[in-house]
Amino acid sequence: MAFKNVAVEPKTGKKIYSQEEAYQATLNYFKGDDLAARVWINKYALKDSFGNIYEKNPDDMHRRLAKEIARVEKKYDNPMTEEQVYELLKDFKYIVPQGGPMTGIGNDYQIASLSNCFVVGNEGNSDSYGGILKIDQEQVQLMKRRGGVGHDLSHIRPKGSPVKNSALTSTGIVPFMERYSNSTREVAQDGRRGALMLSVSVKHPDSESFIDAKLEQGKVTGANVSVKIHDDFMQSVESGEPYKQQYPIDAKRPAYEKITDAEKIWKKIVHNAWKSAEPGILFWDTIIKESVPDCYADLGYKTVSTNPCGEIPLCPYDSCRLLAVNLYSYVEKPFTAEAKFNFEQFKEHVGYAQRMMDDIIDLELEKIDAIIEKIDADPEDEEIKSIERKLWEKIQTKANEGRRTGVGITAEGDMLAAVGLRYGTEDATDFSEEIHKTLAIEAYRSSVNLAKERGPFAIYDAEREKNNPLINRLREQDETLYTDMVKYGRRNIALLTIAPTGTTSLMTQTTSGIEPVFMPVYKRRRKVNPNDKEVRVDFVDEVGDSWEEYIVFHHKFVDWMKVNGLDTTIKYSQEELDKMVEKSPYYKATSNDVDWLRKVRMQGRIQKWVDHSISVTINLPNDVEEELVGKLYFEAWKSGCKGVTVYRDGSRSGVLISNKKDEKKKEKFSTFPTKRPEELEADVVRFQNNKDKWVAFIGLVGDLPYEIFTGLQDDEDGILLPRSVTKGKIIKNRDEDGNSRYDFQYTNKRGYKTTIEGLSYKFNPVFWNYAKLISGILRHGMPIHKVVDTVTSLQLDNDTINSWKAGVARALKKYIPNGTIAEGTVCGECGSNNVIYQEGCLTCPDCGSSKCG
Repeated sequence: MAFKNVAVEPKTGKKIYSQEEAYQATLNYFKGDDLAARVWINKYALKDSFGNIYEKNPDDMHRRLAKEIARVEKKYDNPMTEEQVYELLKDFKYIVPQGGPMTGIGNDYQIASLSNCFVVGNEGNSDSYGGILKIDQEQVQLMKRRGGVGHDLSHIRPKGSPVKNSALTSTGIVPFMERYSNSTREVAQDGRRGALMLSVSVKHPDSESFIDAKLEQGKVTGANVSVKIHDDFMQSVESGEPYKQQYPIDAKRPAYEKITDAEKIWKKIVHNAWKSAEPGILFWDTIIKESVPDCYADLGYKTVSTNPCGEIPLCPYDSCRLLAVNLYSYVEKPFTAEAKFNFEQFKEHVGYAQRMMDDIIDLELEKIDAIIEKIDADPEDEEIKSIERKLWEKIQTKANEGRRTGVGITAEGDMLAAVGLRYGTEDATDFSEEIHKTLAIEAYRSSVNLAKERGPFAIYDAEREKNNPLINRLREQDETLYTDMVKYGRRNIALLTIAPTGTTSLMTQTTSGIEPVFMPVYKRRRKVNPNDKEVRVDFVDEVGDSWEEYIVFHHKFVDWMKVNGLDTTIKYSQEELDKMVEKSPYYKATSNDVDWLRKVRMQGRIQKWVDHSISVTINLPNDVEEELVGKLYFEAWKSGCKGVTVYRDGSRSGVLISNKKDEKKKEKFSTFPTKRPEELEADVVRFQNNKDKWVAFIGLVGDLPYEIFTGLQDDEDGILLPRSVTKGKIIKNRDEDGNSRYDFQYTNKRGYKTTIEGLSYKFNPVFWNYAKLISGILRHGMPIHKVVDTVTSLQLDNDTINSWKAGVARALKKYIPNGTIAEGTVCGECGSNNVIYQEGCLTCPDCGSSKCG
């Protein structure tokens, strides 16, 4: 497609494309895939800070990447040419750099790191306020460069421990979880919020509080949380024996010890994961035992936490860049009886992938130099800049010394279907294990060859690694490789991972990571005006909105249809679609079909050939019992997994829907009592609008809002309430005249009960009247996201009331069930209409963008 009147950037002479020009060219590139086109333009196209676009489609991006990688190649012997690199990258067919590398390589408009993942930490495990605030600043400094960050909290002393300051005792872990979470939510990343992982050892005396923190509404909404589980804890759960927690957790003579019930903690972990998909589990002894970098723990490579998605365990101040190999592209004659996987081509390309990853480390080191130069040039005082500068110097040292890489894969689900194997079966798992064993051997072989040409990573020592389980598995498979590694060393301290390839898989138009297909065929809905011409109304929801439904086929399912002579352009009935899927290799191989125990065992077998970790989610239907989660966790531990996450599906209505006819479920709201109980459990939610501080008392039935009282806090007309109070009870009473009133009762730190009488008249009468209105619609079963819409749409003239309205909406959003579709909302980043509420934030599962407030 040709464009006229293309603008030019004056200083560089580069062409500038309009949004529409780039969109049309990219839509053509992706053969009409609107979502892939919008994701690429919004996330990966080269832009300056004014939003000018300098690439019209991904082919321009691949030329940019190839040019820069080839420039690095020229520094070394036997360089790859720019054309060779381009052929591997083009069309997202074989090798796909992810996230940071794809955005940042050759991008002179943005001073940012190429790394996807970082971990930070306190030297000497300091839990002083200075040390804690240093970590807070470090994570913010990394997030502003678009990095995801993880760090561990096990070094913070438990609640009630003596401290030598005016507090006298420590507040424990949870307040600092909130601090780090809030900092994450404050950092803007081009329309996204930062990504944070917080972990703690189950040995820590505050681990139970850590496990519960995310279930307390309004707390720790900006972080993923995972518990580091040790083998002796799992053994205590199995045997029913007591478990010893201590602080410091690794001390031979701890300052504090606590004997606890392992089974009680285990049930709490299982319940919370069943209820909210968190905490995740990190099998820490397995991680450390299998970790190659931990052979150098005394030299600064002791693993302390993971990145936000859990696929890269890291030592403090190390980082990693990610790249995926597209497995589907190595299947010859896919979906036919002659289909086969081209192992020889795969081996060759894995070698190139590892080589390109090492080149990207050199490009990252250039980026870090630019970041440090930027810090030095900034006008701030040297003392203010010192933490940020030292942070990047430490990251620079680790990147240069260890040269860690993150080679992974995508399209495992499609690859298996294309060779005629059903995901989750024993044959499919055997084949997957062979793929990943091959990848590990060839990546390590490439790293050894790079060591011959470029030199090994600075601290390589074969003696240190001789007992590492993964190194010994490689030795058993290929003695020559091991002999060469001992002789020449290895270029990279660790090499492999399997990440959740999110937006990458949208552009490869394949399944993500090692996950199975979500659904081979599904429907989307878009809201329509029934009065418009030529509009088809297929569905009218409970509030009267009209929707058009249309069928979406998974891209590789379309390939299967074409191979089997099926027309991809006609409209099929539901019965025809069901029969079609039954005949395909995707039948009973979706994320909801695959046997959960089989999937865990598959993960464990593949993990043996991945030196970092694997990000994978076990999808469970809504109606499974909690005990199943515990059973899956035990199976994961015994299978050798390094971590595991479960997600129990909620009933999702709205834009993305199943094709089944019988899946509509009753709303939980139907269980609300018709008569207001005498007392209700209550949450206290605080919020601030402009300079005013507000408070909301939210009465609950189960875990759902039933009524709300709101107003200004700490003023002459408001309520004086200690900041530590987050929960209590709302009790219905009568005053001296027999009129009903609502009192709030809470228990203070000393265990005494305190009652605030008359919430109904403590606040401004206008607030009270609106609160009665909102409580009424809550009690009568309107879904919470609809209540929020109603509150938001109120037309009010008074600024104070509008501030109150915004705060109430924000407070209630926290109770919208995760996965609820935000009807009529379009993702501002990728254009998808599959936007959902997640922890009160609007989140797009298609591209990962998130908007809170």
